Parts: sequence; structure tokens; C-alpha cells
Amino acid sequence: MNTDNLKKPSAWVTRFTPLINSGGKVLDVASGNGRHSVYMKNLGFDVTAVDRDHSAFCQDHENIKLLETDLENEKPWILGEYCFDGIVVTNYLFRPLFPHIINSLSKNGVLIYETFCRGNEIFGKPKNPDYLLSSGELFSAFCKNLRVIAYEEGIFGKRTKSAKQRICAVNGALPPIPPSSTEN
Repeated sequence: MNTDNLKKPSAWVTRFTPLINSGGKVLDVASGNGRHSVYMKNLGFDVTAVDRDHSAFCQDHENIKLLETDLENEKPWILGEYCFDGIVVTNYLFRPLFPHIINSLSKNGVLIYETFCRGNEIFGKPKNPDYLLSSGELFSAFCKNLRVIAYEEGIFGKRTKSAKQRICAVNGALPPIPPSSTEN
């Protein structure tokens, strides 16, 4: 896939990306076609993209480390003690990864997470409750170990609507909060 065909990065991701240490190490979990990996790479980050199948990943993966593994069946955590300055997760939910995500954030590392929640059933996939967060679940999963910068839960999107929860949290001191976006 050519990068011309990539969807734009999530507005939530672009809003909070400036909080990640410039040139730092970023992990894109369940990277899919690589839209966030390429975005981060183009900003000068050292990117590792992990997904169970990278066949859909765009052609522009030079200088992106591709790690192909089934995160839901990988024991122990494939990245071990490796730490990242930023971790991005969008449109993916596997609750047993939450502790690994927390432990993989470096000091002052930034978590940017956005995925589907209950209520999305009326808009399309996913509909299975196993893949939909309960009300406040994403906040509860990370607020004890990380400092929450921003959290939202609701219906998002202009053309294609979806029910989502999204959080930005830091493993350390609170930085200045970037202004919100009116886009999705």
C-alpha cells in the first residue's frame, strides 16, 4: 500500500503527539496499515510497529521497525523490559495488555489510546461486547498508574460515527495540555 492511500492520523493522536519527547522511541500497537507509524516516523520518532500481520502495512516502512506477532497469544510480553517514550493504540482492545503497556512507558512517557466502547453497536463493527469498553473503563485501567492528561468518551466522527473512549496519560509529571481539535 502506498502512503497516498493512508487515512489521516487520528485527531486524538495528532493532538497529543507533541507531548512525546522529540525523536523518542514510539510503539504503535496493532499498527494495521501503518497510518500512525508513518505519521510518527515523518515527525522524526524512532518507531516500532507491532501487529499480528503486516501484509496490510504501507510500502513506506523504511526506518520503521516491523514486529509481527500475535499480541493476544504472546507469552511473555514480546517487548520484555523495553521502554518507549510514546505508545499509540487505536481501534484495538485486548485488556490483558494494559499492564504491559503501563510497564513499557519510560519515565515521562506518553500513552495515546483511542478505541471503541459500548454504544458502537449501532454504528457498525465492532459489535461484540468483548471488544467494546464499558463506560469509564479506559480511564479506570490507567488512572491508578499514570497521570491522565485528557479523557473523552462519546460519539465521534463527522461522516462515519463511532462510540469511543480516548485517553492521553503520562508516566510522570503533567505537561501543558495541547488545545482540543474540532475534528473527530
